[in-house]
Amino acid sequence: MKASPVPRRSTLTLGLLAGIAAVSTAAIFIRFAQHEGAASIVIAAVRLTIASLVLAPIALTRYRSDLRRLNRREWILALLSGFFLALHFATWITSLEFTSVASSVVLVSTTPLWVAILAPLVLRERLGMSALLGLILALTGGVIVGLSDACSLHQGALSCPPLRTFFGGTAFLGDFLALSGAWMAAGYMLVGRKLRSKMELIPYIFVVYGMAAAVLIVIMLGMGESPLGLPPLAYLWFALLALVPQLFGHSTFNWALKYLPASLVAVTLLGEPVGSTTLAYFIFQEQPGWMKIGGAVLILVGIWMAARGEKK
Repeated sequence: MKASPVPRRSTLTLGLLAGIAAVSTAAIFIRFAQHEGAASIVIAAVRLTIASLVLAPIALTRYRSDLRRLNRREWILALLSGFFLALHFATWITSLEFTSVASSVVLVSTTPLWVAILAPLVLRERLGMSALLGLILALTGGVIVGLSDACSLHQGALSCPPLRTFFGGTAFLGDFLALSGAWMAAGYMLVGRKLRSKMELIPYIFVVYGMAAAVLIVIMLGMGESPLGLPPLAYLWFALLALVPQLFGHSTFNWALKYLPASLVAVTLLGEPVGSTTLAYFIFQEQPGWMKIGGAVLILVGIWMAARGEKK
């Protein structure tokens, strides 16, 4: 298999920024689909199914030889990556039914932390000091953006709900699901980095998305849910979810995994709350407060520091 040329740093940077913009639309499309009565697990299953079906003709014709060359170990890694991706979507999207958006965002945004902790053990990747500081800043910004939905800053004093609202009743289940989503996303990134260095993008995402779709369909049917009988608009949001944040956004990150450490790619995912907040401002007229703006600045600075600290 002919090795792909390494893209220029500017190309990688622009690609990651485009990926952030694409995945930032996911929360908007999910909100619209839920308003049409679609269950969270149905949204996740249909999203990955459509993406897999779009990729199938290309993967099975132009990249058939690549798929045939995969050995048993590579097939296991690809299927494992898809399994982690499926559980990420299933747990994170479902968590929004039980807990607040703030709690869910805070917990699921810890993905880069788990990647950074596990990458030296799994991938033997180590970050420089600048990258580590960028990781800390970006994580701090993600927490602030999430807490800004539940807390308020008035005359220099931060006011937040009591802790029992986060740990009591169904909210605790939602928090655990969101944290599980972060763990699953970390596994998806780590396994993907290990495998993407040896596979072309299209066959890789076809196998991974296909596996994720199969797992989500099984979970959906086991929960007694069905994608049939929904309003026509729901299917429009399903299609947009598959095409924009999934096929373009997530695939861009998978493309970058071949050339960049998993920890750095994971940090860039923290740009999603910034993009989602910007879109919500224009679409839902949700004006961000100073806490959210401050958190967004920390995220962007953290991403810049992490990118600057990485070596080729």
